[in-house]
Amino acid sequence: MPRSCTTLILVAMAITPATIQAQGTPSTAPRVVFTDGAPKQIGPYSQGVISNGMLFTAGQIGRDPATGKLVEGGLVAETHRVFDNLEAVLKAAGARMTDVVKATVFMTDLADFEKMNAVYVQRLGDARPARSTVQVAKLPGGASIEIEMVAQLPAPAAKKP
Repeated sequence: MPRSCTTLILVAMAITPATIQAQGTPSTAPRVVFTDGAPKQIGPYSQGVISNGMLFTAGQIGRDPATGKLVEGGLVAETHRVFDNLEAVLKAAGARMTDVVKATVFMTDLADFEKMNAVYVQRLGDARPARSTVQVAKLPGGASIEIEMVAQLPAPAAKKP
């Protein structure tokens, strides 16, 4: 193996999370995000978790946070409610849709993809995060769609002396 490759491998192996922490980069414990603007979770999970400057949302279905019930009106109405719920979690963490870097969409019927996609484009505006869309057999509460997101949190504003 050429010497340059060996050096590169050794350098890459030497930079581990433990090394970075030992060098003084702050490490913070994950922080739970909760908002009344999204439905209360119905299991042992959080609406969102912030870790290392990233927000990981739980999957949101079209449940109305005021009633706890799935909104009526089919896939389009559910998808709008999903985005309302996700925006509430993002806002509670200090993020916006433009900060989203990855979305995962779970649907019970991919024949409705175009309907979902129209709402998705409308609600995300110019943001174009990476996305996966998969069909699943069933979702909680009889929902037809669930979406989870990952967002890069904006850097905190510099404090003025």
